Amino acid sequence: MKRKIAIAADHAGYEYKEIVKNYLSEQFDVQDFGTFSTNSVDYPDFVHPAATSVENGENELGILICGSGNGVQITANKHQKIRCALCWMPEIATLARQHNDANMISMPARFISKELAIEIVDKFLSTDFEGGRHQNRVDKIAVC
Repeated sequence: MKRKIAIAADHAGYEYKEIVKNYLSEQFDVQDFGTFSTNSVDYPDFVHPAATSVENGENELGILICGSGNGVQITANKHQKIRCALCWMPEIATLARQHNDANMISMPARFISKELAIEIVDKFLSTDFEGGRHQNRVDKIAVC
């Protein structure tokens, strides 16, 4: 059975979203939450449904893309069970999974190449949470 991955972007991340989605589609079941064009949109309209799908277990992990990666990350992290890491290099994605049990990542389309985006996604999806000493820290993240 294929792992389920949520993906969403705003207009600045649309092209990268399509590239990442197509790259992952053979190996993963990718649920695309939009946007579906380069027309200007409000990223929370797409991020909240994607984050909710990860939060409720419909999707195992999520990938978000916007111009800077910041807006989508901030929005996703408003969800109680989401740990979304802003990743601009593969090593950050690896550490986000290993140490923070990140279940979503955001990427800055205006600051990384398409090839680097694929490398980041590969590290995120192939790295497991280490648990151990990190579990106690992760357990203290949620406020409620």
